Amino acid sequence: MPAPVPSTPPQTKEAPEEQSKGQKEPGFLVVCWNDPINIMAYVTHVFQVVFGWDRKRAEKHMLEVHEQGRSVLTRESFEKAEHYVHQLQKYSLQATLEKADT
Repeated sequence: MPAPVPSTPPQTKEAPEEQSKGQKEPGFLVVCWNDPINIMAYVTHVFQVVFGWDRKRAEKHMLEVHEQGRSVLTRESFEKAEHYVHQLQKYSLQATLEKADT
């Protein structure tokens, strides 16, 4: 008599390389830099518009930019981070994309 065939396919486990790759993403930082042109209220407003943040969070990052010269706004995949940088630059803010340390 032949052995019975299982009715459900066996479960496969994700390879360790695939898991670690997924854990490393997102790996890019969106950084906003201080500049002598834009006023603090405007920077706060831009953060609220671009990221959808509430006023308190936007002001926290604006103060980091003002007092420390820069603020890491978010950590994203390359495509999302690049999009945010372009949005901030569209509003005349000095923003850059940096590869995050893993």
